[in-house]
Amino acid sequence: MKQAVISGTGLFTPPHSISNEELVDSFNAYVALFNADNAAAIEAGTVTALEPSSAAFIEKASGIKSRHVMNKEGVLDPKRMAPHYPERDNEELSLQAEMCVAAARQALDRAGRTAADIDMVLVACSNMQRAYPAMAVEVQQALGIDGFGFDMNVACSSATFGIQTAATAVQTGQTRAVLVLNPEITSGHLDYRDRDSHFIFGDACTAIVIEAADTAVSTHRFAILDMKLKTSFSNNIRNNFGFLNRGDEAGIGQPDKLFKQQGRKVFKDVCPMAAEMIRNSIANAGLEVPQVARYWLHQANLNMNQLIVRMILGRDATPEEAPVILDTYANTSSAGSIIAFHKHQDDLPQGAYGVICSFGAGYSIGSVVVQKL
Repeated sequence: MKQAVISGTGLFTPPHSISNEELVDSFNAYVALFNADNAAAIEAGTVTALEPSSAAFIEKASGIKSRHVMNKEGVLDPKRMAPHYPERDNEELSLQAEMCVAAARQALDRAGRTAADIDMVLVACSNMQRAYPAMAVEVQQALGIDGFGFDMNVACSSATFGIQTAATAVQTGQTRAVLVLNPEITSGHLDYRDRDSHFIFGDACTAIVIEAADTAVSTHRFAILDMKLKTSFSNNIRNNFGFLNRGDEAGIGQPDKLFKQQGRKVFKDVCPMAAEMIRNSIANAGLEVPQVARYWLHQANLNMNQLIVRMILGRDATPEEAPVILDTYANTSSAGSIIAFHKHQDDLPQGAYGVICSFGAGYSIGSVVVQKL
């Protein structure tokens, strides 16, 4: 079996950012319009008045201060409350593929590779722009890669599940190098009229090059020492949008066709699962917890991440041990842990150990132990 390494990472950050204050102004304007339009029904008790939000509430609940999005105007329009993406011609590069290409080029550059070195393209994310053709095949064509590609979806854990899939292909000699891409336009599935969730998500795309250690030329290499995956079915995070909605008389505009979660249940269920998974991964790699210098966790909620690392370390983590990017990126689903890894890896000394861990709907959890070479 060959030794697989992460040899390069890339990040595409959308051009627009929305602060909590901007988002709250839009949401509260919508609340005022709704309450005014339904004043009589609210007075009669047949409709419940909506409650306004605040920037302070959002930051306390999540640790999020702002988020990047592909479209800002539509989200902040209180009469629309959704991004606006004009449909492109089928011969044009799709929006997600465009994000992938930008992130991929950066990852290839850091890996010291070109498209000619890649055999496999894997697009792994929560939110696919279409059912088929696969986004990965479109990206493969756009980059000029001679090989194969496919898509996969394991919600917020898609990146770590993708790393496992790619590393296995490298270890077995099926491929020389794999490009894993995580393009998330999470703003497209978010209900901006829901006070409890309208602030959670942001858009981004990450890219990872995984190849055999004996041929890697990058100075940004991380050996993959252990990989663990786990799924356990739960309805506590759900999105029912899909092609069968066409046959649903209720229509695709219903609230359950957007992101929904029972946050308190998710927090209670997932934190101990993730902590146990990480501890087991560290042990399987032949390491002790004190040897691990960094935890690149899924960036869903600051309180959740702090609790998970506290359960592992027995104390609060330092900012260096568990870097946070969700304050400016928000929850970018599968891209979150890789954004943290991309932005907070170069300062580690040679030989340092770290863990990339993601968790989300399913439930699904993926943990990858790495060592900087």
